[in-house]
Amino acid sequence: MNTMTVTVTGMTCGHCASSVSEEIGNIPDVTVVDVDLTSGQVVIDSDGPIDPDAIKNAVEEAGYQLAG
Repeated sequence: MNTMTVTVTGMTCGHCASSVSEEIGNIPDVTVVDVDLTSGQVVIDSDGPIDPDAIKNAVEEAGYQLAG
């Protein structure tokens, strides 16, 4: 299992966190998405390596941005 942590900016509520979690969860091989709304950190567990561009695209599809 692989684990990756990213920081997402712009999330302000539970719906925001759900949107990000849902989009990232749709990436193949992703098994768990844990969003910490306060810090913006998103911990992603997967069965294999995940392309960082896939995560970036999923976050942007949800309407948010990866931090810097």
